[in-house]
Amino acid sequence: MEWIVGITGASGSIYALRLLEVMKKASMRPHLVISAAGDRVIQEETGVTVEELREGCHFYPVYDVGAAIASGSFPTAGMIVIPCSMHTVAALALGLSDNLLTRAADVTLKERRKLIVVPRETPLHVIHLENMAALARAGASLVPAMPAFYQRPQSMDDLVDFVVGKVLDQAGIEHTLYRRWGL
Repeated sequence: MEWIVGITGASGSIYALRLLEVMKKASMRPHLVISAAGDRVIQEETGVTVEELREGCHFYPVYDVGAAIASGSFPTAGMIVIPCSMHTVAALALGLSDNLLTRAADVTLKERRKLIVVPRETPLHVIHLENMAALARAGASLVPAMPAFYQRPQSMDDLVDFVVGKVLDQAGIEHTLYRRWGL
């Protein structure tokens, strides 16, 4: 199962790092594209370099709009944008494809594949909400980075795993990252 992972400049790159770690442990080799702002935020928040992050991934430079993932003929199960900045949410809602990340997401929508967007912003204003509503109407799944507490998290890792687990649920990828309600 081929998945594209896009990382933007929103805070919360820890979610993307954990998602990639879980995918790689599941013997998946995600197709990875990182925006310029995403590269900077990853380094500032985690100290991880793009070179380290791209190990075990098919990596594409963000401005390589001729890459395979820019075409609907390239078969994938879908794309996960994690974390997703409001800039990228707006671009996706308007169908703007000015770089490989937004093009791959646009192709994912047009091909009716699964697009999972993890918006990371607070507070939200009406334009943010309208853009997210437009994405939902277009078929995207929105999974805001909002951890739950019913599983009684003991660490930051538990909070991150809950959000990443919800993303994996939307992707149909099995995991044991958090205790499910009632189990």
